[in-house]
Parts: sequence; C-alpha cells; structure tokens
Amino acid sequence: MAGLPLPGEPAPRFTLTNQYGETVSSGGLTGQAAALIFFPFAFSRVCSDEMTALQANSSLFSSNGVRLLAVSADHRYALRAWADSLGLQFDLLSDFWPHGAAAREFGAFDELTGHAGRLTFFISTDGTVASVVRSAPGESRSMADYARSLQALASA
Repeated sequence: MAGLPLPGEPAPRFTLTNQYGETVSSGGLTGQAAALIFFPFAFSRVCSDEMTALQANSSLFSSNGVRLLAVSADHRYALRAWADSLGLQFDLLSDFWPHGAAAREFGAFDELTGHAGRLTFFISTDGTVASVVRSAPGESRSMADYARSLQALASA
C-alpha cells in the first residue's frame, strides 16, 4: 500500500469505471482540477448524508472549476442505484476490482475493514495534490473544510 500523498506531490494515477460504465482516468483530467472523494459504502447513513451535501453544494465546486469524483469499493451497479436514489449527478467511481486498488494507491484503504476511509484529495490542474480533507470514521467531512480547500486551490 502506498503512503498518503502530501500537498505538492504528484497524485497517483487511476483508471476507474463510473456508475454508468464509463471509464474515468486521471489522464483524462489533464488541465482540470478535481476533488477525489474516497468514501466507505454506498447506502450507508453518513456516506448518503455526505453525498447529498456535495450534490447540494456542487455549484461551489463547478464555479471553481473542480470536478467531483467520489470513489468507493462498491460495484458500479450498486453505485448507479444509490446515485439514482439520491439524485446524485456527479461521477461515482467503482474501485471494486482489484478491490480498493485506487484507494490503496492514495493511502486511503483500511485493510482491516476492507473499505476506503473518508479522505478527499484536491488535485490541481497540474496533477499534484493541493490539499487533503479527512474525517474520523463515522463522521462527515465538513463543507467548511471543502470551502477552505477550494479557496486554497483557487489561490495556488
């Protein structure tokens, strides 16, 4: 497992499938900033609350030129059903197989529980990590922390 990439370091490369079966890769983000949001489980209470809050505040990200990409080890079919049930309109990426490979590359995979932790990596247009937002197990990441990271990304 890789260590947690720090601000200023290159973000690990990834290629994953979204809830519609489309391939999304880090190579396709060239020149675009992204928030790569690792989360444990679709259909769980805290994750559902977080994704609903992100959808409600998606204009905050888009107005700053940041693409939302949420990642879990759930299968893409489960992610599609969950996105439809919550009305999520951003990409949910499946890190299903090899199980948690992308999360491992980002140092976000919990080997004991078999899922990603709550870590968000803001990736700048040059492919480096700009900042990291995290929260403890069972706790949502705050929109205030996201807003601070967006502000820092904009001023970088």
